[in-house]
Amino acid sequence: MILKLKNLAFVLLFIAAATACSTSPNLQLSSPNGNLKITLTNDQGTLYYAVSKKNEIILQPSPLGFVLGDNDNFFSHFSIVETTTDSSNSTWEQPWGESRLVVDHHNQLVVKLQETEGKKRQLHVIFRLFNDGFGFRYAFPQQDSLKNFVIMEEKTAFNFPTDFKAWWIPAYDEVFYESHARFTPLSQMDTVTTPLTIEAENGYYYAIHEANLTDYAKMNLYPKDKTTLSCDLSPWSNGVKVYGTTPLVTPWRTMIVAENLHQLVTSNIMLNLNEPSKIDDLSWIKPGKYIGIWWEIHLGKYTWSSGKKHGATTENTKKYIDFAAANGFSGVLVEGWNVGWDGDWTKNGLTLDFTKAYPDFDIQAVTDYARLKNVELIGHHETAGMATHYEKQLDSAFKFYHDLGVHVVKTGYVNPLLDDKELHDGQFAVRHYRTVVETAARYQIMIDNHEPVMPTGLQRTWPNFMTHEAVRGQEYDAWSPDGGNPPHHTTIIPFLRGLAGPMDFTQGTFNFDNPVHPGTRVQTTLAKQLALYVVIYSPLAMASDGPENYTAVKAFDFIKSVPTSWEKTIIPQAKIGEYAVFVRQQREGNDWYLGAITNENERSLSVELSFLDADASYLARIYSDAADADWKTNPTAYEYTEQVVDASQTMQITMAKGGGCAIEFVKKE
Repeated sequence: MILKLKNLAFVLLFIAAATACSTSPNLQLSSPNGNLKITLTNDQGTLYYAVSKKNEIILQPSPLGFVLGDNDNFFSHFSIVETTTDSSNSTWEQPWGESRLVVDHHNQLVVKLQETEGKKRQLHVIFRLFNDGFGFRYAFPQQDSLKNFVIMEEKTAFNFPTDFKAWWIPAYDEVFYESHARFTPLSQMDTVTTPLTIEAENGYYYAIHEANLTDYAKMNLYPKDKTTLSCDLSPWSNGVKVYGTTPLVTPWRTMIVAENLHQLVTSNIMLNLNEPSKIDDLSWIKPGKYIGIWWEIHLGKYTWSSGKKHGATTENTKKYIDFAAANGFSGVLVEGWNVGWDGDWTKNGLTLDFTKAYPDFDIQAVTDYARLKNVELIGHHETAGMATHYEKQLDSAFKFYHDLGVHVVKTGYVNPLLDDKELHDGQFAVRHYRTVVETAARYQIMIDNHEPVMPTGLQRTWPNFMTHEAVRGQEYDAWSPDGGNPPHHTTIIPFLRGLAGPMDFTQGTFNFDNPVHPGTRVQTTLAKQLALYVVIYSPLAMASDGPENYTAVKAFDFIKSVPTSWEKTIIPQAKIGEYAVFVRQQREGNDWYLGAITNENERSLSVELSFLDADASYLARIYSDAADADWKTNPTAYEYTEQVVDASQTMQITMAKGGGCAIEFVKKE
């Protein structure tokens, strides 16, 4: 056995000769601050890991390993043949995000396993332990005894000490992750997608997800018993989970261990477990805000297809460009511009052409006009889930846009299955989405991915991978038979789906009437629509409503001024499912922004302003619910007030039912 130790202060290894037929002494890895510990045991040839914080058990011994093709056991009969340790403490800067600087401080342990019988195949497990959680991944090294293989099951599990309650959404029952969250004991869950957020009895929050999902299937979880969650990989249509060739590394299985919701939301474990940027020149990657010919199509004013009500016309788009230019927006999204939308395009996606516009949309004239106005067209590629058909056009489609000066593309996959047979988060889909983002990077195009696989921090490696949907967004408030997203929905998703990365939620609706579906509507107040720009993060933020609904409305000033990239983020108060207060500092500036939202209940909160600079005063521009505001009966009633404040003060925030409050703190000279 070979043992390499670089730092005995953070890792204690008690290793005897470990065989597949006996239980070996433990290996233990500690976090940099010493509070979090992972303990590894090789029990009868199977490797188990357990986790504790401050000597309190978080995870009981949980198994690791795989079942390969033909029911090939690759999780037992292992011995530990080598361990290596390392540590790292560095800081890197994001080109955009919820914080500018990211600290990567972790300790690492690599455990190299080898079968004690048969082919003597090798498997490595790499653990990284941060102060606020951990990640681990498997590595299949290159070896003659294992070359091409299939994974039928990943044995990874999370064995909790009790039947905690968790927030979750189902993995397979509803498509695109567009589902309401549930809150149940672990034992009562369905097979669920990650992120999964657990409220522990000690006040801690645990969030399980994954990082750097590359050429692999997405990890889902199912309750094996009352306390154990087991891995369930999204399969190919033939039942295989993953096709692999050595050398191969899996995504990182991650878990945030947070003492409060601020720590939960601001954890950077997922980002730190992705590779640094592969794009050298980042000058063309720019966050921004956009409007679009989109919401009014959902409301029936326009159509995606050609005809009398076609929304994507040259004349109509120029009006949107004029509005964007006059109000400081960087882009205009235009859906339905290209040939293929006529008829039942969801069943005939092979008709979609990504370089040919309808006759009433002169894309050259539109992009030339936008350039004169210092605005860019945001391109749109709805594929109807025909991934292979789309890939055949990728280079020509992205070159077409690049030559026109288009640098942002919204992709869509409105079909329960890709190519009518594969899941949106199986290995086929993961490969496809990566092909799209890498091809886009070659043409200096940023991607807004709708109907995607759940994000896993790849924006660090590919910063042009700007934002994703993967959420029941505000479009449901236009047509959903259940009436739309209830007020509590947005008090959950920042602490569940939001942990995976940016969300293109498409908020910003000011007109709450819906003539097409009168029983369906945006279930917030207008002030809450403003607050969502702070609470829900996306570097590409949409003002969803039609331009006519923003004209001469003072509240629109907040949308115009709110940034889309931040210096830092703070969550001073929150309770999942009830309310949330987010505070963010403007990047490359001195101003702060606060967004507070509530569920179906009215609420009053006292918020300390200690986040402001101690030696300065600020003009607070406050957009709050009016006294008679109510998301059902009077959603548009709001008040605008101004107040000079400083860091020593506490501000009282009152929110109506389904309401919110948005505040801009402008630093005074």
